[in-house]
Amino acid sequence: MSPFLAGATWLLLFQCAGEVVSHLLGLPVPGPVVGMLLLFIALRARNRVPDSIAMAADALAKHLSLLFVPAGVGVMMYFERLAGEWLPIVMALLVSTTVAMAAAALTFAALARRVDASSGSAPQAEP
Repeated sequence: MSPFLAGATWLLLFQCAGEVVSHLLGLPVPGPVVGMLLLFIALRARNRVPDSIAMAADALAKHLSLLFVPAGVGVMMYFERLAGEWLPIVMALLVSTTVAMAAAALTFAALARRVDASSGSAPQAEP
């Protein structure tokens, strides 16, 4: 079996496992998201990413733009509805983007303080 095929098989197995867990537990989270979490836990337990999974993930990431085609078609199918509700959509996008940026900044600041504390040096202010 080629390394790519082995990695893709593992990715699909974790996606299927996520679907099963999500369905059996009645979670309000999509199965692929649960599968991704399970894969993350498994990779953290191994403390490394196997070459086959890395190869498959890189190949999928190279063609990630193709996965947006169905979403684009969906937008065009519901264009009239989206045009009628543009204000709530724009507001939701602005608020969610602002919250995501703030969360990323706060996480970075907390991790930077943690790294500075563990290295024993005080954080340096930028001039």
